[in-house]
Amino acid sequence: MASVSQSPVNLAGSLSSATSASDLLRSSIFGVNGVPLQTFGNGHVRPWRKGLNIVAKVRKVQKHEYPWPQDPDPNVKGGVLSHLSSFKPLKEKPKPVTLEFEKPLMDLQKKITDVQKMANETGLDFSDQIISLENKYQQALKDIYTHLTPIQRVDIARHPNRPTFLDHFIELHGDRAGYDDPAIVTGIGTIDGRRFMFVGHQKGRNTKENIQRNFGMPTPHGHRKILRMMRYADHHGFPIIIFIDTPGAFADLKSEEIGQGESIAQNLWTMFGLKVPIVSIVLGEGGSGGALAICCANKLLMLENAVLYVASPEACAAILWKTSKASTKAAEKLKITANDTRKLQISDGIIAEPLGGAHADPHWTSQQIKKAILESMDELQKMGTEELLRQRTLKYRRIGRFQEGLPVDPEKKVNMKRKEPKPGLISDKVLQGEVNKLKEQIMKAKELSSTDMDQNVLTEKLKREISYEMSEAAKALGIEEKLSKMREGFAKAENKPLTSYQIKNLENLKNEFNENLATAPNYGRLKYKLSLLKEITEARIFAEKYLKTLPLKAKVNEKFKEVLEKSTLKQKIENLKVEVEKAGASSFEEFDQELKEKVIEVREEVESEFVKALESSGVHVTSKFGQRSMLVFKAKVDELNVETNQMIQDVIESTPDVRNEVEMLKLEVVKNESAPSKESKEKIEVLQQHIKEGVADVMSSAAVKEKYQRL
Repeated sequence: MASVSQSPVNLAGSLSSATSASDLLRSSIFGVNGVPLQTFGNGHVRPWRKGLNIVAKVRKVQKHEYPWPQDPDPNVKGGVLSHLSSFKPLKEKPKPVTLEFEKPLMDLQKKITDVQKMANETGLDFSDQIISLENKYQQALKDIYTHLTPIQRVDIARHPNRPTFLDHFIELHGDRAGYDDPAIVTGIGTIDGRRFMFVGHQKGRNTKENIQRNFGMPTPHGHRKILRMMRYADHHGFPIIIFIDTPGAFADLKSEEIGQGESIAQNLWTMFGLKVPIVSIVLGEGGSGGALAICCANKLLMLENAVLYVASPEACAAILWKTSKASTKAAEKLKITANDTRKLQISDGIIAEPLGGAHADPHWTSQQIKKAILESMDELQKMGTEELLRQRTLKYRRIGRFQEGLPVDPEKKVNMKRKEPKPGLISDKVLQGEVNKLKEQIMKAKELSSTDMDQNVLTEKLKREISYEMSEAAKALGIEEKLSKMREGFAKAENKPLTSYQIKNLENLKNEFNENLATAPNYGRLKYKLSLLKEITEARIFAEKYLKTLPLKAKVNEKFKEVLEKSTLKQKIENLKVEVEKAGASSFEEFDQELKEKVIEVREEVESEFVKALESSGVHVTSKFGQRSMLVFKAKVDELNVETNQMIQDVIESTPDVRNEVEMLKLEVVKNESAPSKESKEKIEVLQQHIKEGVADVMSSAAVKEKYQRL
């Protein structure tokens, strides 16, 4: 058909005259130029002999300014491109969020802050204590983050302060089909001068952003937006880098109606045919179809604490165990951590995170991601197109492939057995749990022999842990090297007895180790494990004594009931109760002297009868209670103690020298609470002696001496 350049156009309905340049139809279709494409809606074109008649229905839509305002300010700070993203990196530092298992770290941080504050207020030097606490903090941080459970890694992957895609990126918008999904971010960028297409999920960094970003859960529009950008990258030869961080695709009714499953499938189909290298990186959560839609890559990498799953641990627990409280168990069974997916050959590499997680040091984490991207791209860009496509296909063909019926090598059979973790790798929490469980078994056991095996196993485990901590302490203190040299000397001597010189050196080394042990960086863990071993021993001794006393206890209780049932004593006790009620006193100290005498008299009579009953049944009583004035005497002793303490306090308050020495003593004790040095101990002893001498006059006063002699 020939082009008609000036054909009349008839439109049914009214059109808005305010049409932006980006809305205009640029090409000459049926000879029509400059007609807004979106205004035609559900229209149709009918050719006429003398011209062209176009009929269109106008669809009313809500006006909005996203992503561009109607009148963008060209002088806006950061340039007009700043309108492209309403989610710029936060200017203020995000509020710290403490996970449940991180609370011991917060306690140590508080102690460090308190000591620093005390140092600033008093002007004293607490640098040794601060360094010691900081070492403890670093050790605790290392212990926690090197022994994370799967569910703890899930918590870290969901951390609200975890770095997101837009912290380093300005996005391009729209799927060119009428919608822009804010949960998906796309755009072109460079790394070290190399151009890439970036695609990824975007969660919010606070509640408002999370709502606007739909918590990083994409709709079909988001998947089609990704598809458009990937085709664009394929056309122009840009390698694709994908960042995954989503709980899953948005599963509302509307998304299902407009083809959520179809959009995911379309992305999978297309990605297997793209001729450019693709690298996918799981930043936090990689959940269900939302992650699957963009993870069909040549290389799938995961941050150390990221997770990749088909169903969240909570959902899995609700399905299998009918309660989301079993999420910890579900997380272990699902094999969703970076280490698990690497072993199963689902992911191709793990990107290290700093201690404390990626949110502890986002900049360092970004550098590790950059390094991993460039290494992967260098490897993939050496491949030809056919090899690249084949590698991508085979990667996913291999997943889940197992061959049944093959005999297992004896070596593999051995490796399949559960091995005890190496010393130093078992967390304190696990050890404490095992000790508590054993103590409970010991206390409940009717015969202690039934717990012997469990006790021996746990005792051996603790001894290995203590031995390991001792070795680490020796290394840290430089004792290990000296000991190795001594061993070499002993080996050369073969079966000859040790000389006095060698024995002396050995004793000196032992003394040196004992003196400096408290300064070792792992002294806290060593002390803790020794205390656990002591707890087991004490629980065993207590249980043995307790079981021995059970028959005697039963006999004693039986005799005591018999004594109280005697008619004469029973009547006296009832009468005494009536008198106490009449007096209205709530404690022995409030009784008048006559009532106190009656209580003591009845008590002594009960005790006397009780002792007679026990001795008549063959139970020997080593000491008898019949001290009539014991309660009165105790009250007088307490009264004298209160009076003496008050006099000492008065002396301290009225004597500046003594008061200053007391304050210095308090500071010295606080300063050297963890590991006092020899000099500190001597200083504390001197201060204590001076204070004692200062208050000695109080104890020698005539009034106090007289009361003491009377007692």
